[in-house]
This record gives sequence, C-alpha cells and structure tokens, in this order.
Amino acid sequence: MAILITAVAPIVALMTYIYLNKKVELEPLNLIFRVFVVGSLLVFPIMFVQYGLEQEEVLMQSVWKPFLFAGFLEEFFKWFFFMFIVYKHENFDHHYDGIIYGVSLSLGFATVENIIYLFSNGIEIAFFRAVFPVSSHALFGLIMGYYMGKAKFRTKKKRLSIALALIVPVFLHGIYGYMVNLQSWLYGLLPFMIVLWVLSIQLIRLANKHHIRP
Repeated sequence: MAILITAVAPIVALMTYIYLNKKVELEPLNLIFRVFVVGSLLVFPIMFVQYGLEQEEVLMQSVWKPFLFAGFLEEFFKWFFFMFIVYKHENFDHHYDGIIYGVSLSLGFATVENIIYLFSNGIEIAFFRAVFPVSSHALFGLIMGYYMGKAKFRTKKKRLSIALALIVPVFLHGIYGYMVNLQSWLYGLLPFMIVLWVLSIQLIRLANKHHIRP
C-alpha cells in the first residue's frame, strides 16, 4: 500500500496543478479520467513492442536507441490515441484543453510505469522517479497537448502543428533517454529538466491566452 501511495502521489499533484491552472471553465473529470485510463493501458502494448525490439537486438548499441525505444514508441502511441479519442471531442473547446488531456494521457502511462518500477526496485527510488521520469512524462504530454490545441484552434498550418505535437515530444524524450544512460547523467539532466519546466510554464500561459469562444 505504501508503494502504491508513493507511486501515485506525484501523479495526483502534477495533474491537479495542470487542471487548476486553466483560467476558464474546467474540464469534465470523467473525460479526463477516461483519457488517463487509456494512457495507463498503453504501457502494455508498448512494453511488448520494446521487448520484441530488444530480442531482435534492434539498435541495441546505437545512440538512437532511446529515440526509438522511448521517444518514438511511447510518444507515437500517445499522439495516435490523442488524435483518435480527444482531438475531435466536443469538450476539446479551448487551447488549454489540449494540455490537460495531453498530461492526463501521459500521466496514465507514467502511473503504471512508476508502480512497476517501484515494486521492482523498491520505494527508495520514489523521489528520483517523481522528479525525473514522472515529471518528464507530464511535460512531454503538456507540449504535445499544446501543439494539439494550436492545431485545433488555428486557421492555418494545422498539419504542421499536429506534426510538431509528435516530433517535439519524441525529440525531447529521446534526449532525456540519452542523458539517463550517461555516466554523469545528473549534470545534464538537471538543467534539461529546468529548461523543460520553464518552457512548459510558458506554454501554459500562452494556451490560457488563446481562448476562442464558439
């Protein structure tokens, strides 16, 4: 029980922060929860594909491994289901909604992943998991959602914004995965996370300014 609470606590804190930062009407919690559940279920097909790639030794010794295994696979599945479930939904009626649903999708994934890691490696790594993997998942989802919101409510370059909703998180996730595997990973990852947080806070402010009334 202690591991479950510790694993879920940072997810609840991050989701609450993102949810309450919306400056206009709040989103329905039932839809947010459904998107969260979809994100949590994505862990299993992604782990299956990653396991298959490892068995086939695809890019095992390559610098591109974190970009494919973590960056592309994880962010593509999230992006695909965002397009399939959220993008055309009637409740997606504000630029900032993209951020809420992108974070919810990513935190659903991060929750299951975090529980698995903590049960496998012990509660001692909980703080590290909260500061780095869980937070980074939330911020990658935030950036994806920002560009999805931009695509939904802009009149030009919609396809570019949809493409950026995938490309930017994949690139950032790949960099994160590459840094984690470095011997002195902390020295690169800390400033990376700070920059990611600063960027994400700025995107929150921009999305809140782009409210379009029907």
